[in-house]
Amino acid sequence: MKRTWCLVLCLIVALVVGAVGCAQASGQESMPISLQQNTGVWVTGQGEATAVPDIAMLSLGIEARADTVAEAQAQASEAMDKVMEALKDSGIDEKDIQTQRFSIYPITRWVEHRDKEEIIGYRVTNIVVAKIREVDKAGVIIDAVAEAGGDYTRIQGISFAIDDPEPYYEEARAKAMEDAKKKAEQLADLAGVSLGKPTYVSEGAVYWPPTTRGFYEGGVPVPAPETPISPGELKITVNVQVAYAIV
Repeated sequence: MKRTWCLVLCLIVALVVGAVGCAQASGQESMPISLQQNTGVWVTGQGEATAVPDIAMLSLGIEARADTVAEAQAQASEAMDKVMEALKDSGIDEKDIQTQRFSIYPITRWVEHRDKEEIIGYRVTNIVVAKIREVDKAGVIIDAVAEAGGDYTRIQGISFAIDDPEPYYEEARAKAMEDAKKKAEQLADLAGVSLGKPTYVSEGAVYWPPTTRGFYEGGVPVPAPETPISPGELKITVNVQVAYAIV
């Protein structure tokens, strides 16, 4: 048995040595993968495109407090029905309204002489996100919701987006590749080498929508005649990493 294992080991060693010898004889050189990846001229390029947002995302809802869960739920349900009605009357499609958060929490207070907390009521919160496809109507819609929900109204914030951002990504991507090529050409010129074709391209996109955050709670007067909302501009940035061969 020992003799058999010795013969097997000798055969494996012979095969490995023979393979290495063949590779060297054929003129092939072994280069670590990390070195292969770091050859050439590597650069990063950045491109930007700006766009006026055509969608507003409004986070809003109601909050009700009462002594019992049933009372709080009833108040919240009635107020939310009015808010939803105001949204639909303002032209918001039902498919563009999505529940973001619904919660029921006890309201507690610390009782010093008992050295413990006790429940003094309950809070029901119902928050939805409404997609407003006519951005210039955002202020009017906010006012309508605030009036419908009354003191139960909660408006958590508003953000802006682009319904079809792909054309802006294409513009930013083209600018990023142009920026990368200029950098590579300069580096090649400084190094005294000739630039070849790209051998590697990788993209990373960053979408920075400016967000207008505002909080409204019932009982605070709403500015008349319309809450001012400014969508501003969105900036889309695309970063690329490109490797060029040296020829």
